[in-house]
Amino acid sequence: MNYKKSYTPANGYTPLCKIGECSLKDLEFGIIELTPGQKLDFDTENKETAFVILWGSACFTANGVDYGKLGVRATVFASPKAECFYAGRNTKVEITAVHNVKIAVCATPMDVDTEPQAIHQDSVRVARLGVKPWERDTSFIVDGSTNAKKLTIGEAYCTPGNWAGFPPHKHDVDDMPRECVAEEVYYFLFDPQQGFGVQCLYTADGEIDEAYRVKNDELVEFPYGYHTTVSAPGYNTYFLWLMAGKHQGFCRVNDPAHAWVGAVENMVKKM
Repeated sequence: MNYKKSYTPANGYTPLCKIGECSLKDLEFGIIELTPGQKLDFDTENKETAFVILWGSACFTANGVDYGKLGVRATVFASPKAECFYAGRNTKVEITAVHNVKIAVCATPMDVDTEPQAIHQDSVRVARLGVKPWERDTSFIVDGSTNAKKLTIGEAYCTPGNWAGFPPHKHDVDDMPRECVAEEVYYFLFDPQQGFGVQCLYTADGEIDEAYRVKNDELVEFPYGYHTTVSAPGYNTYFLWLMAGKHQGFCRVNDPAHAWVGAVENMVKKM
């Protein structure tokens, strides 16, 4: 199976990962693009849904309640803090573009009601993870501190030639608090746009063993397995990461063959 998909920019809503039509069983992803003044109605149906503003701005209403304008960036590289609108299941969302806007739509089936929420930049946490050459800045937009119950979403920025998510790690076994079951998607953008990275996805038994060259507007699904990313020299790499599972957060384990690198990281940080 090919776990990589490409997005061709288009006006309106473009679903890219749909449960039952992709490798994922608990996570969906798509992109909305609107021009100034354009409106789009979105029904979340049975899914909690997060609308991450990649760039531009839009006004949001949910079930007739106005939540105001969200979106402050000209590009994802302008700031590591995105704004986002969160909506629970069975919510009718109306989106009205203020400027040209590009929105990542992240959703997972939900069995309880939750309240909509406008998530502004001042609520987004950014942390520098790893050490060179596997250092990256990571933001946390949707997590247990928000109204979401299953979604965890953030953004990662990897400087040229650096890795992200190293040592390779996975989250596909229910062994809490050590490891949780959570599907994931990475959606990539690059600066300059012709850049690329390499996304690895593999399992210990070799059932999956892939290394994808990922380009602008491409994504990779992680139904299970170890994964890690590297940025090509000369290009800044961005990826939106979205996870869905019963437990929110980073409950993951490293590939034991490469876990020693994590110990080196801890030593460097203490120096």
